[in-house]
Amino acid sequence: MSVTNKQETTIPLTPPIASVKPVTLEKHGRARIDPYYWLNDRENPEVVAYLQAENDYTKSVMAHREQLEKELFEEIKGRIQQTDLSVPYKLDDYFYYTRFEEGKEYPVFCRKKESLEAEENIILNANVLAEGHEYFAIGGMGISYKQNLLAYAIDTQGRRIYTIQFKNLDTGELLADTISGVSGNMAWANDNYTLFYGKQDSTTLRSYQIYRHVLGTDPSQDVLVYEEKDDTFSVAVFKTKSKRYVMIASHQTVSSEYRYVEADDPGGTFKVFLPRTRDHEYDVDHYQDSFYIRTNWQAKNFRLMKTLVSGTAQAQWQEVIPHRDNVLLESFELFRDHLVVEERKEGLVNIRIMPWSGEGDHYLDFGEPAYLAGVGENPDFNTSLLRFGYTSMTTPNSVFDYDMITHEKTLLKQEEVLGGFDPNKYCTERVWAMAADGTRIPISLVYQKGCAKDGNNPLLLYGYGSYGACMDANFSSARLSLLDRGFVFAIAHIRGGEELGRHWYEDGKLLRKKNTFTDFIACAEHLIAEGYTRAERLFAMGGSAGGLLIGAVVNMRPELFKGAVAQVPFVDVITTMLDPNIPLTTGEYDEWGDPNQQEAFEYILSYSPYDNVEPKAYPHLLVTTGLHDSQVQYWEPAKWVAKLRTMKTDDHRLLLKTNMDAGHGGVSGRFRRLKELAFIYTFLLDLVEA
Repeated sequence: MSVTNKQETTIPLTPPIASVKPVTLEKHGRARIDPYYWLNDRENPEVVAYLQAENDYTKSVMAHREQLEKELFEEIKGRIQQTDLSVPYKLDDYFYYTRFEEGKEYPVFCRKKESLEAEENIILNANVLAEGHEYFAIGGMGISYKQNLLAYAIDTQGRRIYTIQFKNLDTGELLADTISGVSGNMAWANDNYTLFYGKQDSTTLRSYQIYRHVLGTDPSQDVLVYEEKDDTFSVAVFKTKSKRYVMIASHQTVSSEYRYVEADDPGGTFKVFLPRTRDHEYDVDHYQDSFYIRTNWQAKNFRLMKTLVSGTAQAQWQEVIPHRDNVLLESFELFRDHLVVEERKEGLVNIRIMPWSGEGDHYLDFGEPAYLAGVGENPDFNTSLLRFGYTSMTTPNSVFDYDMITHEKTLLKQEEVLGGFDPNKYCTERVWAMAADGTRIPISLVYQKGCAKDGNNPLLLYGYGSYGACMDANFSSARLSLLDRGFVFAIAHIRGGEELGRHWYEDGKLLRKKNTFTDFIACAEHLIAEGYTRAERLFAMGGSAGGLLIGAVVNMRPELFKGAVAQVPFVDVITTMLDPNIPLTTGEYDEWGDPNQQEAFEYILSYSPYDNVEPKAYPHLLVTTGLHDSQVQYWEPAKWVAKLRTMKTDDHRLLLKTNMDAGHGGVSGRFRRLKELAFIYTFLLDLVEA
């Protein structure tokens, strides 16, 4: 293989070939030969050497476009207001906000007492904490009841294993208490010195324990207040908005269970709110004398119920918002005089305002065909102002306050896009593709106005389609670098997400998972048929479970795409789901199926990208991963690429880029993330221009 650069010089390139060390994996009477199973040992110098060789190869292949990559990075960075400030939110006596300083990678967390004109108090400077670390991330943060203590969790490796530290905000001193090997999830009790926190299993990283720590005591003596024995469940702790209760939530894919104790009595015994039952999912918050429950009990798309604190048995629940077949109840927010709910209809979020008085129920109007809206940070009960966020594919991220009494909407901040951004240069629309089974699949699009539908536009089609996660039509200033170079950007709202309700999710999981892949293919075919692009200029992109989507689609219809980008892709599905020691496996049997059962085994095996690589031509592929990824282990994409190298019959590019210092979310720091994106855009643009 060789690559010709812009000076017409030819650089000989030889891709690394991974050693073949066959391992036989047997299940249900079937033997699978895995030639690259050995790559699952990150401590093996041979593994590290192979990954580095792939990185060197990738760098060599793309060396002729280094200048474009640098230009894209500077261009994308140049649109960002480097000295930036979030919109402050009020919590009791303080206004809290974050800000970025020019040239710095990480945020500075601040507050001001009683007035925004007051002196700034820096409660945490992540740039200082990150010094000396290649990777740095802050997990959970918690302000104590009296707001004089801060608990915060940091990760310096990328595997989402955190250490909790404490800071006295009055004096600025760090306390001696340090709790390591935790999940980063935490909640303060009202006594101002008791912290509840989560701990994960050291092998699977499943959050399964909640401990109680009292400041000034030895963390090794912390009390275990709850342990989740069912390895398909994970746990988290939080405090209700009313500050009256500390809650422990146990969740798995199709079931929930909550426990609670009064925040004024942290040494008390947690009570079960409602015992778990299969296929019952619910969420709980507290207001006045009642608990409010979002539940799918006899309500596929969820409904809202309430029950008195004195009696939480299901028989005592009363309905507040009934179930509707065409509306998904996503979440709710409680205020003194209002109930606010997020609902999703026909793929779009609606925000509904419901006064407790029963008069004046109404929806916010957004006025665009495709957008993303959501309730923001609203810690204050006693206010008529609702903080919410709004964005679309042509509208930068915006923060509003909405007066629920006067109906006045106030724009507090819109993301500033430097460099002369003009939203009127771009057009957004929503179209619908038809799947093979007759299901209509929504697609959100954005492109420059005047874009001709003659099949000549390069188009990047993005998809996810798992866990009921919705891929909404949001704004990206970085994306302008593609749009301004003639790209159309599209989001395929495929089954497996929850855009069109709970059934949309259920039709794209378990034994119906292949709907996710065929929906994406139908969207690609529709965009070609309508003249937005053609196969020779069509690209696909997805990450994590969306990387599984990309892997399955290029196996099924490789000729449909010029190229594809698979970010941290979940591609070795059957082997991973058969290994209960890998993070996330046991908790996801209800998403993918339990391959210990033969029917699920055969079905997963029929689409698992690694197992279905064939000797045929594939599109150009860029695959990214992180050595310390705790969700999709690096060896999945590494094995996939190694197998593709030996089996594909084309001479298209196949690049593996491993970040040796990062995890599932990629590198840390806002500018280093932009460099990764610039590299992906360079890969795409180079293929367009080839």
